[in-house]
Amino acid sequence: MGTATILITGAAGEIGHSLMDLLQRMGERVIAIDLMQPSHLPSGVEFRKLDITDNTAVQHLFRSTDVDRVFHLAGLLSTGGEKNPILAHSVNVQGSFHLLTAAHEATQRNGAPVRFIFPSTIAAYGIPSPQIKDAAGSVREDQYLAPITMYGNNKLYVENLGRYFSNYFQLLCAENHPHLDFRCVRLPGVISAETVPTGGTSDYGPEMLHAAAQGAHYDCFVTPDARLPFMVMPDAVRALMDIADAPRESLTQSVYNVRSFSLTAEEIRQRVLKLFPGASIGYALHERRNAIVASWPGDTDDSAARRDWGWAPSYDVERAFGEYLAPAIRARYGRSARKTGPDLGCVAL
Repeated sequence: MGTATILITGAAGEIGHSLMDLLQRMGERVIAIDLMQPSHLPSGVEFRKLDITDNTAVQHLFRSTDVDRVFHLAGLLSTGGEKNPILAHSVNVQGSFHLLTAAHEATQRNGAPVRFIFPSTIAAYGIPSPQIKDAAGSVREDQYLAPITMYGNNKLYVENLGRYFSNYFQLLCAENHPHLDFRCVRLPGVISAETVPTGGTSDYGPEMLHAAAQGAHYDCFVTPDARLPFMVMPDAVRALMDIADAPRESLTQSVYNVRSFSLTAEEIRQRVLKLFPGASIGYALHERRNAIVASWPGDTDDSAARRDWGWAPSYDVERAFGEYLAPAIRARYGRSARKTGPDLGCVAL
């Protein structure tokens, strides 16, 4: 990526934390924006407090800074969006529109496309019943796009808005000038060992792990058979980096699924209990949150990403729990997870 100036929105969030670290190690110039300063700010990363719903501030940032790559991570998550849908729409839709417009205008000024990387989510899906979900299997990018949450509708709209700016927006384009280069990955549930979950509806997986590592009781808010696709944070960050670096000509679509493994809540619980045998994990159903999870696919089809830009997760379920989550959780909280034999060299799964 050379000497590109990279903008990260929502830098104080879970993905922003990991992405800043990686880009800083690569020697990139990074500007990080959020409403609050990240608890961890790598040396050399420039932080600016900025509200993406403030269009004047967004426009000033792009006009005063030579941004040629954007990782747009800012957003109000699914649970928070259901509690305050007006705020969710303002942040997730209007804020995204401000950023896309500013990036488009920068593309026109510079005569070179700004790459705009957007992490979407399985919340963009909406499957009408558990029976259809079971029969659907691995869902493609163009199937079951009828989300039942404000967050999912926001994400799906921004996907389409990015596709519009990237392929069809002509009104402000000078003749023969390039279009904005919008690229999107639909992430599954993301499990991180380094940061604490922040209220996403798929966060029952990481919440189990973090509670167990701290010796705290945890009640899972979905049914034991609730199934979702997941990946660990290093793979989520790598997916964003890989699609950002992919040659434009290799991309056949704007939105790509990525995934690593699919587990039920009970399968996650059993793995956490093997890592932390004294853990206390039960179930206390939250009807609304469970219904949301039930509307999301049990797995997604990421064959397009594999075909177009060589996507493949580094961590399958065994590596995810054995080589990433268990050691990092032990280091974070200083608690023991059960050791295993020479095959894994880490923990029993």
